[in-house]
Amino acid sequence: MAAKIKKGDKVVVLAGRDKGKTGEVLKVIPTETRAIVRGVNVVMRHQRQTQSQEGGIIRKEAAIHLSNIALADPKDGKATRVGFKVLDDGRKVRVATRSGEQIDG
Repeated sequence: MAAKIKKGDKVVVLAGRDKGKTGEVLKVIPTETRAIVRGVNVVMRHQRQTQSQEGGIIRKEAAIHLSNIALADPKDGKATRVGFKVLDDGRKVRVATRSGEQIDG
């Protein structure tokens, strides 16, 4: 199955403490059906000092379930579902169902 959300996509959070926030997908973890989104689901980690990293409380993004995020429509930035369309040259591209706008270049 083709991926509906990919690294670099702009997404909107649909549920949870960060509902309504938008951000860019930094990493998708398909085996866990989760993604890491910049500025969303930020948690504090108490990190012990190592040779390469300093200790203290570190803020970092935790993974969020894919069902709780939706792609932002390229036209107006609102949440949209993702459809697929095969172009005349045979390429399969993602399409925003809300506006019909093509997502992939």
